[in-house]
Amino acid sequence: MDLLEALYTTRAMRRVRPDAIPLDVQAQILDAAVRAPSAGNQQNWRFLLVDDPSVKAALAPLYRDSINQLWSTFYRDRIAAAQADPEAPESLATFRMQRSVDHLADHFADTPLYLFGFAQGDNTGSSVFPAVWSAMLAARAHGVGSALTSIMGMLHRDEVFEVLGVPTDGGWVNSCCVSFGYPIGPWRVAERQPAHEVSYRNRWGAPAGFEIPKPLWP
Repeated sequence: MDLLEALYTTRAMRRVRPDAIPLDVQAQILDAAVRAPSAGNQQNWRFLLVDDPSVKAALAPLYRDSINQLWSTFYRDRIAAAQADPEAPESLATFRMQRSVDHLADHFADTPLYLFGFAQGDNTGSSVFPAVWSAMLAARAHGVGSALTSIMGMLHRDEVFEVLGVPTDGGWVNSCCVSFGYPIGPWRVAERQPAHEVSYRNRWGAPAGFEIPKPLWP
């Protein structure tokens, strides 16, 4: 697969089939992940794969509750604004996002594979997120969709550690959880605010020096 195709089409894919991900594909996902850069080459990360139905069933209510809290706190104003003007383009985008997230929460136990990323002594995630993104790109190369979330580790840290048997005295931080599965929907370039509208050069607010009215790939 062309690198740019992978970069432009690796968007959050939460609606997936229950089909198992072959072990050789899982192996390449993690082998690609550990090739990513890490601060000082410390590689202070751990990756925990979850495909056991009983473990997923134990985590599912934690994730559902985390998403419920997300809608009632962090995203409350955004959702209220969308409900106040439901036909606006940004409102429709908000509703699509909410339906997608709720779908994963409602089908957490049916999703075939999860990857939990842990970093030691790093609350920022900077030590593990490059590796996680490499894992997601490697999955895309095999036609496997993925979606990253960090909310469960934030709101249910102790319960997640208990379910997964993570030692609580090792300084480990659950940076994220990534779902993996063969997507139901098509791959496509994600709609985003143009890069030149969110980028500056040399000084905050200064023009980036280019404009990109539409995606440069394909």
